[in-house]
Amino acid sequence: MGKKLNIGTVLILLAGILWGCMGLFVRPLDGKGLSSLDMVFLRALLTAVFMGIFILIKDRSLFKIRLKDCWCFLGTGLFSIVFFNICYFYEITLTSLSVAAILLYTSPAFVMVISAFCFKEKLTSRKILALLLSFAGLIFVTGVAGGGERITFKVLAIGLCAGLGYALYSIFGRYCLDRGYNTYTISFYTFLLAAVATLPFAGHGEIVRVCTSSLSSIAFTVVFVFVSTIIPYLVYTAGLKTVENSRAAIIASV
Repeated sequence: MGKKLNIGTVLILLAGILWGCMGLFVRPLDGKGLSSLDMVFLRALLTAVFMGIFILIKDRSLFKIRLKDCWCFLGTGLFSIVFFNICYFYEITLTSLSVAAILLYTSPAFVMVISAFCFKEKLTSRKILALLLSFAGLIFVTGVAGGGERITFKVLAIGLCAGLGYALYSIFGRYCLDRGYNTYTISFYTFLLAAVATLPFAGHGEIVRVCTSSLSSIAFTVVFVFVSTIIPYLVYTAGLKTVENSRAAIIASV
């Protein structure tokens, strides 16, 4: 008999699938005039609002965090969510989506190496093989291998920064979990800080116009936030409770 499938693995697979559906929402919003930073702010703000309402109803004690642990939430909110998005969206302006995707998905390698130092996770041959296979698969899927695209030092540096920022959610999220924080608490403060950080750069009037122009627009925005952000980040963080960071990062690349 083989090993039973870990529920944490299922949760991380679900998160990866939902993140992969993001383009279904981003393209229509982009077509209506929202910039990338507008969408980052929109996702962060509404996630914080919905999570805050949920915590108010469920258990207000989940709002409590210790002052000495604030750095963990700064890590998930600013160094991961904001830093990753800024680098990734800038990367898209410098090169093709295929190259940007390849460089973004160097993140499992960052997670693997950082987790080995910070959490003493073992760098096994199976993990390295899985990492190489997933990266090779991404190269084939995006078509970069036969595209003959030239990658400059600037493109490489910004892309690797995006991959690092993406990886840091797993790292700082693990620190939050190890300190006993609930997944709801982690998600709320992560996106509250991300919303505050991106507030000055968002086109607030344009966001309101696009997202409230009709009942269908409001419904579309709510579904976008739940499918692309609230549900995947909740289930991914919950999955980290039972799955190593390095394995989680590779699984999420589904």
